[in-house]
Order: sequence, then structure tokens, then C-alpha cells
Amino acid sequence: MSIVVTGATGHLGRHVVEQLLEKVPAGEVTAVVRDRDRAAHLAARGVRLAVADYNSPETFDGLFAAGDRVLLISGNEFDKGRVGQHRVVIDAAKAAGVALLAYTSAPSSLRAALADDHRATEEVLVGSGVPYVLLRNGWYHENYTEQLAPVLEHGAVVQAAGEGRVSSASRADYAAAAVAVLTGEGHENTAYELGGDEAWSFAEYAAELSRQTGEEIVYRPVSVEDYTGILTGAGLPEPLAAVFAGVDASIGKGELVVTTGDLSRLAGRPTTPLAEAIRAALKD
Repeated sequence: MSIVVTGATGHLGRHVVEQLLEKVPAGEVTAVVRDRDRAAHLAARGVRLAVADYNSPETFDGLFAAGDRVLLISGNEFDKGRVGQHRVVIDAAKAAGVALLAYTSAPSSLRAALADDHRATEEVLVGSGVPYVLLRNGWYHENYTEQLAPVLEHGAVVQAAGEGRVSSASRADYAAAAVAVLTGEGHENTAYELGGDEAWSFAEYAAELSRQTGEEIVYRPVSVEDYTGILTGAGLPEPLAAVFAGVDASIGKGELVVTTGDLSRLAGRPTTPLAEAIRAALKD
């Protein structure tokens, strides 16, 4: 038996593997990667590596074993049919007889187009008969704190979210919840709605940036259409820009406010405050 993490060298996967290594022997962890070289540091620590690609179903043949616990981290190739990619992993897990498959989904409250692939994947997983956990991850602090350069340059946070609030948390927080599920008991056939302990608005985000930088940074709300244009002007393909702008529209409607407390309960600690994430990002 092993704990298998797909996308193990990705933004979230890296945190999951690191936290798993604090709880279980390295030999019990299998990291699924596309590029073995990028995971050489994990192999050096005793983690087992498996090279596979969501777009090549045959690479998952025999990858899982009976009794494995699997974390399926959702793909980020929006133009390659993510539901089909996820189905490849689910089918392989079913064929192997895995003990549990956890999937990183989106909050059930989110109605934006971004959630469509997640809802469809959930249907496939629940219908597969594989014991499942739906980790309905809310938004990440890093979606904003890793994009500070233009904000600081122009002195403005530009979003199409109106006065909406976001219950975001750090990737490390969401990873802690995944690790708790993968290493714990009694989570089978459960959905968790995950989000940060404190919701915040973009006006508050701009105010916190101002406080920490000593510079005046304002929140400038724009229309969804204008925001789509800003994103395409920054180089995003128009379909992807529309998806992200649609998330802002959902934020404006309160669809990314999560009040269950599931994330801090699973992590066993409070979630990371936004101010702390900003502080860390400004140091980098």
C-alpha cells in the first residue's frame, strides 16, 4: 500500500508531498510526475516516482495497487478536456481496487464556468464505485499574492468582483487537509467544503497591501467585460480570460465565501491569514 499523489511537482502537489513526508515513511509515498528530472529531489529522499500523463491513458496502466490511497489533483490544461483527463485516473484507480481516491474540486457554491469540469468529474468519481473524498477547495491566497508586481507598479488592485468577499487560504492549508484525509480514517464517501477562516474583500486586500508597503494602493473595481479585456491584454487566451473573469463575477455574488470550518478542522489549526501571506510574498 502507498499514498499516491498526482501532479506531485505542481503548486499544490509539492506541499502535499512535503507534508506527507512529515507523517509517513518516504517509501510509502508515490509521486506521479510528468518529468522525472523535476522530481529528482523527491527520489533522493526515498519517495517512489511514477511517470505518467493525464493525456496518455496507457501511462496509468498498473500504476496503482490494491489498497492505495490516491490524491487526484485536478489538471490545469483547460483546453485539453479536463474531465476526460481525470477519468483516466479514476478508471485506473477502479481497475486497481484502490482504497480511497481524493479529488481536489471546487466549492459547491461556485457557479462559474470554472466549476463545470469539477462538477462533471465529481459525477464520474461518485458513479465509479471507488471510495472517494471530494476536497472542494476554495480560492488560494497565492492566486493574488503571486501576482503583486503589476499591483505594486500601478498602485491598484483591479478586479471585477465588486464588494464580494473571498474565503481564501494558502496552498499549504489545503495540502494539510488533503494529508489529513490521506493518512486518516473515516473519510470515505465524504465531501468537504474548504475555505479560509476569514473572508476578505478586495478593498481590504488593497488596504492591507498599503499598510505593509507604505504605499497608497487602491481597489479599482471594473466590469467583467473590462476585466476580460485586461486579462487578454496581458496575454491570456480569451476563453481562459473569460473563465477567470467569470470567477470574479461569482465572487461578487458571494460564491467563494465558505463558512463550514472544514479546512481548519481537517488541518488541525487555523488557516493562514491573508496578511501573513502578503507579508511572505513581499519578502520574496
